[in-house]
Parts: sequence; structure tokens; C-alpha cells
Amino acid sequence: MTLGWTIRGAALAMLLAGTALHAQAAPQPQTRPAATAAALPNTQALFDGYVAAKKMPGIVGAFGVGDGPTHFVSAGHISTDPGAPPAGHDSLWRIYSMTKPITAMAAMILVEEGKLKLDQPISDFFPGFKSMKVLTSPDTSLDSVPAKTQITVRHLLTHTAGLTYSIGAKGPLLKEVERLGLTPGAVNAQAEAVARPARPKTLAEFAERAATLPLIAEPGTKWSYSMGLDVLAAVVEKAAGQPFESFVQTRLFTPLKMTSTYWTVPAGEVGRFATNYVFMGDAMVPFDPAATSVYLQPPSFPYGGAGLVSSARDYDRFLHMLQNGGELDGVRVMKTETAALAMSNLLPPGVTFEGIGDGTGGTQAPVAMGYGAGGSVYLADNPTGASKGTYGWGGAAGTIAWVDPARKMRGTIMVNYFPAEKWPLRQEVPAALVKDAARLAAR
Repeated sequence: MTLGWTIRGAALAMLLAGTALHAQAAPQPQTRPAATAAALPNTQALFDGYVAAKKMPGIVGAFGVGDGPTHFVSAGHISTDPGAPPAGHDSLWRIYSMTKPITAMAAMILVEEGKLKLDQPISDFFPGFKSMKVLTSPDTSLDSVPAKTQITVRHLLTHTAGLTYSIGAKGPLLKEVERLGLTPGAVNAQAEAVARPARPKTLAEFAERAATLPLIAEPGTKWSYSMGLDVLAAVVEKAAGQPFESFVQTRLFTPLKMTSTYWTVPAGEVGRFATNYVFMGDAMVPFDPAATSVYLQPPSFPYGGAGLVSSARDYDRFLHMLQNGGELDGVRVMKTETAALAMSNLLPPGVTFEGIGDGTGGTQAPVAMGYGAGGSVYLADNPTGASKGTYGWGGAAGTIAWVDPARKMRGTIMVNYFPAEKWPLRQEVPAALVKDAARLAAR
């Protein structure tokens, strides 16, 4: 992804050698201390500048190397409300499409156990997908022809199923998406009041309705950002034989001690939940205030593509597990080879990924990219430092996450505002980290 590590490994490892606990009001328990931000003055100054310039109410970054303590850098508050708590490593943020890698890893656990296969047709679980139709003019007509290929688990993992999203659909196809209620996500109470009545009530019903939607491309032939990871959540549920959210909780969140990751924010945790904003020009306008957030009520079903709220601490633990090849703090959630496969290029032969446009939280990069299980993958070393194999994704409200398994480095950035691309965090944060590494090397 665009925000790759741009710091040489040895310098960064020294830079992030933690020394003390980074405090925040009412922190959650941790298995290792969090390092102070003292070693990252340029990154801290960048974050402070964002807040001072009213580019965002608050921001948190989590940066780690190996099994050393995670560095948390933060500035500002979780909202512009008077008396709002400081932003910190246990503040809660809407991570939107950063949910996708979590859903994908849940599926990969089932692949490891033999309950799913990468190239298995999903019609094995939802027969409606056996006879799909492909649109002949996706932007202008619902005219279609029979698909030649069945959708597989691999296609869902890599956005190559031929499915679409309401954010990308046009014309008659968009109207059909909305008619079927295929809107797996929440933005605020007002939008939810419109979308919820038409939306399916369960993951299984969502998948069954998605099977009636015509495809925009023959499965396995084109990368197209889509509701594929939401359909995959339904497949996981069927293959696991238990509710999707229960499977994710027991196989990922609980063993990784991710104690602040939710599909529904508990009433008792609202005090650390950030408000989401929308920019009208350069003015921040509350779009989903924490106190009345749509995330305080259960979703229609657990959205596997964009449904989670999490903290910088929790997401860092998820990335740390991937960095370590499926293990964290002596607890293994998947085999090393499974994690490596998930973070490799899983695109079908002949399909390429060239980045994604604005408004999605997606990514662009200066080097060739592939696509793995729910996230982009560097196919070559970035000349400025990110290694081949760097894996990650972002969220529609500006959040960013990446892991460089070769150098055992990882990073998470938490903010909440629309559009995600309003400010160039993916370029400016690495530049600040480079300056911090250079400062250390010059000593």
C-alpha cells in the first residue's frame, strides 16, 4: 500500500526500542508495555500540527518492530466537544474496510483446517451462486449472459468475484443493489434509517440476495472492489458451523487479547469512542457523533467488509500476529505457512491490481502490487524502503494499517473523517518517520 515503511530496518529497530509506558486514562490491560513517543519527535510534531491546524480533532499511531514494545504517538482529542478525552491507544475508531483483513484471516483459518479451499465454489454453501449472470453493459443496462465460471473463495478474498459495491455501482445496477438492500455498512443514524428497512436481517439472507445480483465481470477475470468480503463472512459462518461474529471472537479477538474491537460499541465504552466528521471544504462537521452513533445499536448483521470499531492497541496486536507468522505472546492462531499464504499475491492468473480510487480508504503505490487475503501486497521492494510482501489496507474514514513481514515492522494510524483522502497521511507520516530515523542515525 502507499503508506509503506520507508525507514531502514536497523535504524527503525533502534528508534523504536521502547523505554516506558505510554499512559492514557483508563487503559485496557496489555501483555507488554507500550513505549513512549519520545523517540519519534518528528512524527509527534506532525500529529500535533494536524490538530493545531484543525485538520482533525485527534490522531493515534501505533508503530512496532519485532517483539519490542509498541510505540504509540497521539495528539488531540476524540472529538471537538469541550472536555473530550485525549486520543490514545485505547480510543475507539470506526475502521471500516480495515475489517476486511480480519474477515479474510478468519477464512484462512478455515482453509488451514480444510473446512474451506481457496478454489472451492461458494455454491457449495449457497447454491444460488451456481448459475450467475454477467452484465454486458454494467454502467447502463441489466442485460446479461450466463457466467462461464463459478465464484470461488479465492475470488471473494481478492475482489475478483465480479461483485460490486454501492459506492462503485451506477445506473440500473445501483438501483438493483439498493432495492435488494445490499448495503453492508453503517455511516450515521440518518442514513441507517433509510438503508436498514431494505437490508437483509442475517448474513445468510445477505448472501442469498447477493446471489441474485448480476455480476459486472466474469469471475476471476477482473479486480473490482466489492461486497465480496461480506459474502465471505456468510461463507465462513456456514463452513464454521457457528455465527460469524462468534467464530471471529473465539479464533482471533480472544486469543489475541483484542479487548476493544466491536461490531456494536457497548454503552459503557462510549466515553472513549471518537466522533466521525465530514469535511465541508476545510470545515469539520460532525457526521456520526459518538453519543448518538449508529454503532451503539447492533447492525443488521455483522458486516465482514466494513463493520468494526477498534483501537490502535487492538489493531496493532492483529498486525503483530501477522508479522510473527500467525502467533503472538506464545498463542498461535494460524500456522506460519497460512499467514504467509494470506499475505501473498492470491490474484487469479492474468488479473492485476493497480490501486483504488478516492472515497474507499484503499491504496495506491509506486511499485507493482498484487492482492492477498483482504489486502494489497507489494510485489517488489519500494526503492524508498518498503519490502516486497508488505501487506495492508485502509478504511473509508482515514484509518491505515500495514505490516512488513520481511523486516518485522508494522504500523496503524487511527483517525475518523470523510473523505479519507482529505489529508495526505500516507505520504506525510512515512516522511516524518524517516526524519526520526535520520535523527537517530546522526547521533
